[in-house]
Amino acid sequence: MRSSPKCLISACVTAVFVGSAAVTAAPQGFLEGHLKIISPKEVELAEVTPSKITATDYADYSLIVLGRDGKKEIARVTADETGNYRVGLPPGDYVLDIHNRRRRHLRAKPQPFTVASNQTVRVDMNVDTGVR
Repeated sequence: MRSSPKCLISACVTAVFVGSAAVTAAPQGFLEGHLKIISPKEVELAEVTPSKITATDYADYSLIVLGRDGKKEIARVTADETGNYRVGLPPGDYVLDIHNRRRRHLRAKPQPFTVASNQTVRVDMNVDTGVR
C-alpha cells in the first residue's frame, strides 16, 4: 500500500510535464508599417519652406492594435523618428487604428489585418490631422 501514494505522485508529476508541453503557445508574428501624417497646412507651407516631421510629431500620433471586434485594446505602438513601427503579436485577427481619435478630431481609416506565426504583416497608416 505504501507504493500507491508514490505511484500517484509520480503520475501527477508526469501529467504536469506532459500537459505543460501541450499548452505552449504558437510563436508570435509581427506587424510593421509606416505612419504618414498628412496635414493640408503642410502643403501650403511646402511652397515656401519644406516642412519636416520630427520624432516628436510621430510620438503625438500613437497607434493602437485592437482585437478583431475593434473594441479591446491589445497593444500600443509609436512610430520611430522616420515614421516606421514594428510590434510582436500573437497569431490572430486585429484592427490597427489611431489613438485619441476623438480628442484630436483625426481622420484615419482603421485597418484590419491578420498575424500568422513567424510571419510579418505590413500595414501602413495615413493620418489626416485636419489642421488648416
